[in-house]
Amino acid sequence: MSVVWWINTKIFNMGSILCLEYVKVSVNKVKMVSKGNLEVILSKLDVFNKPKVRLEQYAMDSKIGAEILWNAFLSGEIEGVIADLGCGTGILGIGALLLGAKRVFFVDIDENALKIAKSNLKIIKSEFNIGGEAVFICKDVADFNEKVNLVLQNPPFGIKVRNSDRIFLKKAMELAPLTYSFHKIESKKFIEGFCKENKHKVSNIFEFNYPIKAEYEFHKKRIHRFKVGCWKIVKI
Repeated sequence: MSVVWWINTKIFNMGSILCLEYVKVSVNKVKMVSKGNLEVILSKLDVFNKPKVRLEQYAMDSKIGAEILWNAFLSGEIEGVIADLGCGTGILGIGALLLGAKRVFFVDIDENALKIAKSNLKIIKSEFNIGGEAVFICKDVADFNEKVNLVLQNPPFGIKVRNSDRIFLKKAMELAPLTYSFHKIESKKFIEGFCKENKHKVSNIFEFNYPIKAEYEFHKKRIHRFKVGCWKIVKI
């Protein structure tokens, strides 16, 4: 994407009228500068073309994703090595790279999801300066064992496959001292207890009305909203 900026280069007078002279500058690559920019860019990324209900594949909402990423960025938590577990089409991990992550592991069991994530990143790299490394790994998150500084994850909620959310939480706690993890807001008690059992604590909960577009045959509404939380979990 070529970005056009109009830059003021000269101020001069024409009688009583103050005039500005501008030059047209074409910039091939730009850097992320705000949460608003991040949200817009993430909103343009491709999502699942054939979502798998068993994996509970739903597109990450760009506004919500940008909110969490920006919070982590302002807290100085994006600069290191990150794992996007159950990355899907890569929205969280790509957002982390845009904000300066050194390396991001994109981990998902679904090859098609990773294919879309790779395509999304290729487009982003053609438009923005990204210095960090992206590593795509197709495997069950339970079998991923790279230590990282931060885990970002929007895991299955355990509706279709019981305890799948527990598997993601456990793995995140093994890999990193800090995790941002999305779950149903009704999971508060479970997550508090799970953290305590595994020597972690909940630092913060960000609550959202999460929009889900009609992607499966059983969806009756064009957009359904339900309450979710993103838990910021830290190792004690």
